[in-house]
Amino acid sequence: MMAQSVVRLLLGVVFLCLGYSSVAAQGQRHPDTIQVLVVYHSLSGNTEIMAKSVAAGARGVPDVRVVLKKVGEVTADLLFSSDALVVGSPVYWSNMSGEVKIFFDRWQFEFGVFPEFKMRNKVGAAFATGGQVSSGKELTMLTILAAMLGNQMIIVSGGGAFGASATTEGDSPGIDEKEKAEAWALGRRVAEVAWVVKRGQQR
Repeated sequence: MMAQSVVRLLLGVVFLCLGYSSVAAQGQRHPDTIQVLVVYHSLSGNTEIMAKSVAAGARGVPDVRVVLKKVGEVTADLLFSSDALVVGSPVYWSNMSGEVKIFFDRWQFEFGVFPEFKMRNKVGAAFATGGQVSSGKELTMLTILAAMLGNQMIIVSGGGAFGASATTEGDSPGIDEKEKAEAWALGRRVAEVAWVVKRGQQR
């Protein structure tokens, strides 16, 4: 009788442990995946088209989860749980749009990124759209990258020297296939570098 009670007790402990392990596993992201967050601001729809191409490029890398959001939709949990961040902006007066600047300002005043540098060693990249050939697209990408560097992120380029960009007026209105391809290449490179960083951290 006593032996049966001991067996029942041991079986109960085993099932309890198995149940706990199952719940714990469901609450964690698989260690063999990375998350790339692509965020953007777009009124005309041009920057959104570029953002979707960036996301498609990142999805082309195995075991990558891509989240596509407008800048105002990003939460602290989503930002800090991502392994890489790609930010896109239209050019407003040769700089990033006010909405994108507010997004970066929220990191400290709302999300509490500092003083722990919660974005440290995450991969970052930028893309931009502007009406004219020389309208400030490079400066816009550089200001985005400067905000990331200030948070000790690992910056990469792709699709162009500072990121992917598109000229949306003149001889090439909207977003053409070449510009989409450059955005796709940026997304893929971000995902590839994010994998390199994560594997290095796991050693």
